[in-house]
Amino acid sequence: MPIRWRILSIAALNSAVVLVLAAMIWNGVQVLGSAWDDVRQVRESDKILAVLESETSRLQNLIHRYINQPSPEFFAEILLLREAILGTLTTRASTDPMLSGSVEELEHATERFLNGFGELRAVQAKITKTYEDQVLTPAKDMAGLYSIIEGATGHRDALIWPSLGKSREAFTAMLVAANSYYLSLATTSAEEARRNTETIEKTIPVMSDLADNDLQRMALQRLSGRTAALREGLAKLSEELSSRTELLRNSIDASQAETIDAIDGLSVKMRQREQKAQATFDRTLADISRRVLSIAVIFLGIILSAGVIIGLSIRLPLYQIMSAMQAITSGDYDRQVQGTAAKDEIGAMARSVEVFRKNAIAKREAENELRASKEKAESALLELNTAQRNLIDAERLAALGGLVAGVAHEVNNPIGISLTVASSLAHRTEMFEAELKSDTPLRRSQLDEFVRSSRDAAEQLVANLSRAGELIHSFKQVAVDRSHAERRKFALSEATDQIIASLRPVLKKAAIELSIDIPEGLVIDGYPGSYGQILTNLVLNAANHAFADGRSGTISISAKPRGFDDVEIIFADNGAGMTPDVQRQAFDPFFTTRRNEGGTGLGLHIVYTLVTQRLGGRMVLDSRLGQGTTFRIIMPKTAKDGPAPADTESDGISQWPNRTMSSI
Repeated sequence: MPIRWRILSIAALNSAVVLVLAAMIWNGVQVLGSAWDDVRQVRESDKILAVLESETSRLQNLIHRYINQPSPEFFAEILLLREAILGTLTTRASTDPMLSGSVEELEHATERFLNGFGELRAVQAKITKTYEDQVLTPAKDMAGLYSIIEGATGHRDALIWPSLGKSREAFTAMLVAANSYYLSLATTSAEEARRNTETIEKTIPVMSDLADNDLQRMALQRLSGRTAALREGLAKLSEELSSRTELLRNSIDASQAETIDAIDGLSVKMRQREQKAQATFDRTLADISRRVLSIAVIFLGIILSAGVIIGLSIRLPLYQIMSAMQAITSGDYDRQVQGTAAKDEIGAMARSVEVFRKNAIAKREAENELRASKEKAESALLELNTAQRNLIDAERLAALGGLVAGVAHEVNNPIGISLTVASSLAHRTEMFEAELKSDTPLRRSQLDEFVRSSRDAAEQLVANLSRAGELIHSFKQVAVDRSHAERRKFALSEATDQIIASLRPVLKKAAIELSIDIPEGLVIDGYPGSYGQILTNLVLNAANHAFADGRSGTISISAKPRGFDDVEIIFADNGAGMTPDVQRQAFDPFFTTRRNEGGTGLGLHIVYTLVTQRLGGRMVLDSRLGQGTTFRIIMPKTAKDGPAPADTESDGISQWPNRTMSSI
């Protein structure tokens, strides 16, 4: 059987296990989902019952507070809470599947509870009216009558005054007790009010006997009537307060207790249902776990057995192929590969290894041939490198030779002029000597003319010989720097002037103007010979290519510090410029656009090599056809004798590339 079918059989077994387990889990999930829905619904119903219980208890408390201390705020809060309870019953409880069958019972209990509050309000209104009309009103009248009696008494020594004081004290105590009873329903206050009322009634006959005028007797008669009315009012108030207490107990507290009992009963049912759903949930979960574990163990045994058999059927042939591969890698190409006749993938692998063995044998033979060819190629490359170095040295010597010829021609002019002036001066001196020796007297004008001509000749000799001396000194310094690659400190401005002085003859032939802008005091610790070679090659390259065929133009050379450790040199011309193709190959060795005119293609390559290798700097080329060429060189003030680093510059300025950068 092919390996892919063996692997697919394992995958099929795994898929079957997954499908069976998925079906079992799906069935269990349905049962668990149903049980969980019951649990969740029971908890939602419990929340509704808890809200109802809390709201009814709060309503009961508010009713008691309202009865004890009636106020519009309490009444408004009672009405709002009543609407909230009714809303909970009609909107949430009636739509809850767990409570929908018991909502009617809760509604009846709640209605009785709320209706009892209506009856209680009516009784409270009657109590308030009785208290105001039959208690407070007679009390006010009695207070006025006491004032009349006191006013009619005249002086405190009257016989009626002790009884009047006692009656007045009893009235005050009765009024306080009546108010306390009305507000707190204290039985002791009711008894005290009744007792003080009796005291008032007992003092009235005594005061009538002691009265000494008709006004007192009339006020006492009126006081007796109002006291009787007050006693009846207190009795009626006591009856109504008792009726209110009974109504509060039977209609409010009993209805609220009935509602709480109904809620508690429903809560018990909810707990039972939740426990039943939780038991179903646990039982189903345990059953699913047991079945999944059983099926997993059975299929795991089948899969492991099939896996071992299939693994052995693959591992043994692969081990044979691996042994053959190890023999081939160790160089034993004579060992035969086993299993090449098999029809499965392992047989194909064995045949491939056999082909690899044969290819390895052929490769070994080819490597032997290539090794011999490589030795020949390396020998040829060595010879080619030697020839290249010789060409570079020849190019440098050729540049130095051209420099010598130019300087010799430049020095020849002042020396020739000096020779002519010296010859003329010698001839004039001989003539002056002859005139002195002759018999003819020497005139002053002749002496003045001889002095003037001698002074002019001397000035011309000094000027021309100084010029020749400067040229020879510059050439000597440049030649020494070129021939001795020694490291020393040199002023960049002075070295540039010396190099340009040696190149003046070349520039005069091409009508090229030079513009040099190098600050004084810019000192380089490096190789002046390499710098001179760079500047010479750039000038000659510009003269031969940028200003070919006698074309005139301008070359500018400028330098400036770049950061703390580097210096930037810009060599620019306004000549012919380069095409993009020429820019890409400008620094390549042996590349030249004037091959037929004797160009070697090593000038800019030497410049690039000296800048990047000898001076450890970087060089970039920017040129546009017809608009000139600019070479930018960044080199360290202290030469590092190696290639420039390729990360960042010391001044933090992003570095330039180390090759050509074209601007098209």
